[in-house]
Amino acid sequence: MTTQDDKAWLDAYFNRYKVAAFEEEHYANLVAFRDLILKTRDSGNKLMFAGNGASASIASHARVDFTKQGKCRSLDFNEPNLITAFANDYGFENFMAKATEFFADDGDVLVLISVSGTSQNCVEAAKYARSRGMKVVSFTGKAADNPLRALSDIGFWIDSAAYNIVECTHMLWICTVVDMVVGEAEYSVT
Repeated sequence: MTTQDDKAWLDAYFNRYKVAAFEEEHYANLVAFRDLILKTRDSGNKLMFAGNGASASIASHARVDFTKQGKCRSLDFNEPNLITAFANDYGFENFMAKATEFFADDGDVLVLISVSGTSQNCVEAAKYARSRGMKVVSFTGKAADNPLRALSDIGFWIDSAAYNIVECTHMLWICTVVDMVVGEAEYSVT
């Protein structure tokens, strides 16, 4: 049974994050990301996704959805052998940048997901991608002035330090863009 205290807590919780996740201010980034994906797909290039922890899981999910539903070739850097070999040889802070160096073609897009926007391996990957002239898209939270967002051509950001809220919002925004690329929200994937 839901008490008045429970209802008040849940109302405050959901109202705060409804505003943070669904404000119209995010529309421009959603449209820009969709347009970048369509351009990437049409030019025969690919999307590359990376993140740490739950953000790595989101990156892998996004890679599959953009490849399968969005018809845009995509890959991620979540293969355990890749992570451990590159981290061992180049340092964990550089493994994403080195993976980008090895797998990127001119015109590819790097998508980095980091709740804090301060994960050094994401920041180094963004720096490398920009040095190659690649487009960088980031999904972050916590501080608005985080370094990953500052290095991004398209910088999604949610005003929250709650990992579960930030990660779920990142996934929601990514799935929204998949649907925008497909052109509808409910469709068969078979």
